[in-house]
Amino acid sequence: MSDWDGWSGEQDQRGRRDDGYGRGSGQAEPEGAQRMRHVQRPGPQASRQPQQPPQPRQPPRRPAQPPAGPAYVPPQQDGSYDAGGTYDSGYNTGQVYGGGQPPAGPRGRGPGGPARPAGPAPDWRKRIKIGSIVLVAGLLVTGIGTYFWADSNVRREVDLSKVIERPKEGDCTTYLIVGSDSREGMSAEDKKKLHTGSAEGKRTDSMMILAKCSSGNTMISLPRDSDVEIPSFVGSESGKKFAGTGKRTKLNAAYAQDGPELLVRTVEFNTGLRIDHYAEIGFAGFANIVDALGGVELNIEKGFKDEKSGADFKEGTQTLNGEQSLAYVRTRYAFAESDLQRTKNQQKFLSALASQAATPSTILNPFALYPVLGAGLDTLIVDKDMGLYDMGSMFFAMKGISGGDGVSMNMPISGQRGGNLVWDKAKVQQLVQQIQKDEKVTVRGN
Repeated sequence: MSDWDGWSGEQDQRGRRDDGYGRGSGQAEPEGAQRMRHVQRPGPQASRQPQQPPQPRQPPRRPAQPPAGPAYVPPQQDGSYDAGGTYDSGYNTGQVYGGGQPPAGPRGRGPGGPARPAGPAPDWRKRIKIGSIVLVAGLLVTGIGTYFWADSNVRREVDLSKVIERPKEGDCTTYLIVGSDSREGMSAEDKKKLHTGSAEGKRTDSMMILAKCSSGNTMISLPRDSDVEIPSFVGSESGKKFAGTGKRTKLNAAYAQDGPELLVRTVEFNTGLRIDHYAEIGFAGFANIVDALGGVELNIEKGFKDEKSGADFKEGTQTLNGEQSLAYVRTRYAFAESDLQRTKNQQKFLSALASQAATPSTILNPFALYPVLGAGLDTLIVDKDMGLYDMGSMFFAMKGISGGDGVSMNMPISGQRGGNLVWDKAKVQQLVQQIQKDEKVTVRGN
């Protein structure tokens, strides 16, 4: 007899029904049936119904969503259940009550929460497009804000309309760039640290003409000891006209006598070149800009030392901070050529400064741009017609010269008179004509 025969309920010799238990079991009688809430006991009449053969096992179908649980199906009138399988506990499938997969976690990956419904794949092109628009808009807003902020802080204090008897306009845009020894805004500790002294007022410490031309940019240093004639002029404060006396003196005396307007008038009178814009920066602003940039890298071909300026440099490439940079551009007593060598150093340094400042990492980064502008605008003085665009053009023209796109030189010198440097008139005239006509500059200075 097979196990299935025993299961069919035949009686043994004593008239007892063999339920299949006991064969191989350690007990004579099976334990009482355990109550299971989901199993309904059939009524008396159900036992009289012929038993159905076991249905073949069907593989469980995964529902689209987890079922809420088995529904109660009432027995039919004869006490039997729907043979069509309306009620399915899932017990034969080995599943936990309720069937389906275990509940998902908060992200649909584990137990504890509802499963995340499948959605469309992310549209990365759309996301990149939106991100690009947001980035451009942010840069635009930052740029506009920076422009108005910087423009409102520019000190437009020089009125070139007060300059009389001006030369004709040329094809190039010309700038007179002045470094003054102004100690404005400097504490006693700053003056000591930067070796500036405590002299009252302000004088020119360096002067350059920058010609921005389509044929190439030219930077011409004007030694402060240049021998020039102070012409007639109109006082910047009084408005009174002063006649020229023909007296010759050093170029920096013009600035000391009546400020930027007389300096522009003197340069134009002695060169014949019209100056379109004026820009001046003091000691403190110069040093602060360098520090805001994190220093300026410079190759010093020969070391030198000067107690008056505080310079103490060794040969080689090095990064100069604000204090060291100011000492570098001011030193003249350490050189045999004195002021001529100093002007060469000033040109070299300003070109390196412009080259390192006019980079995308500074211009496009507000965290770098704001400190640089803030450091320089406090002591930067320009003419009333000079806008931020003109300042930017001046800066990039200096950068172009350091990159080889232009000429850097001293004003041609022919000799000395009473300790003053005399300009070579023929070369100066040729130089001015080439700039006025936007021609390639072939003249070379000292």
